[in-house]
Amino acid sequence: MNVAVFAFPNISPFHLAVPCMVFGEGARSAGIKEFNLAVCSESKAVMPSSAGFDIQAHHSITKFDQADIIIIPSWPSPETAPSKELATSLLNAHSRGAIIVGLCLGAYALAHIGLLDNIEATTHWAYSDDFKARFAKVKLNNQVLYLEHNRLYTSAGTAAAIDCCLYLVRKFLGSEQTNAIARMMVTAPYRTGGQTQFIALPVPQNVADERLASLLEQMQKNLASNHTIDTLAEQMHMSRRTFTRHFQSLTGQSVGQWLLNQRLNHAQRLLESTDLPLEHLAEQCGFGSSVTLRHHFRSQFGLSPRDWRNAFRQA
Repeated sequence: MNVAVFAFPNISPFHLAVPCMVFGEGARSAGIKEFNLAVCSESKAVMPSSAGFDIQAHHSITKFDQADIIIIPSWPSPETAPSKELATSLLNAHSRGAIIVGLCLGAYALAHIGLLDNIEATTHWAYSDDFKARFAKVKLNNQVLYLEHNRLYTSAGTAAAIDCCLYLVRKFLGSEQTNAIARMMVTAPYRTGGQTQFIALPVPQNVADERLASLLEQMQKNLASNHTIDTLAEQMHMSRRTFTRHFQSLTGQSVGQWLLNQRLNHAQRLLESTDLPLEHLAEQCGFGSSVTLRHHFRSQFGLSPRDWRNAFRQA
């Protein structure tokens, strides 16, 4: 799969590095070879970055002609419209079936050329008022980390670009490959925050406390068991109150929420990789019944387990 990332003078190195890491070094380090990454610019000359050092793209935007995914990782300024050559390349690529991604202010590039007209999109929250004033035809939603519509992707600011790029990996390669890249990047392929997103749940954190880390590992291996706070606290030789406080401080979640996330994570993997009937799958994940699984799954992801299996199951 060919991935082309657009670079321009005075680009933020962080914004440029995110897709390069996810589809380039991060993927290779995780043993994933499905992506061919190319950084492109309108001029292959040396360009200044916003951080005080120079960068140089080795490819021109003619690479867009063969790209399956084209990523605009940021944008020079809200008032800047893409050049005629860049606009034509993006419009032609989308027309032939390529995915176009505008990360952070990269949404401005897509909006300027009409790709986002009459669809929902997002960008950095700090630019919401400016974006709405400039592009009345775009349905701006500044409450989400990213959005997808008809092979057009936009993300919120800065770190949300990681979420969006990992989602793209998940869409094509599934949760196992996404988690592998996320672990290499020491990040999570899912961030909670009230958004309904088709992305994986967090990679388990490396907890410093060895005893609790061991307990978490045991719980993950036995998700079908009935884990209560009292029995877990007893295993840790702690009072219920001390254990819950310790658990929260080290994982950032309550026991119930952490356990629910792990069970949903396991359900995702089984839905993508097996033909298990939903009732059996629910039992293996510790939900007890398919009714309970459906309730929590739809609440978390906004769709049913069956729809998830149909949309994301690995080939």
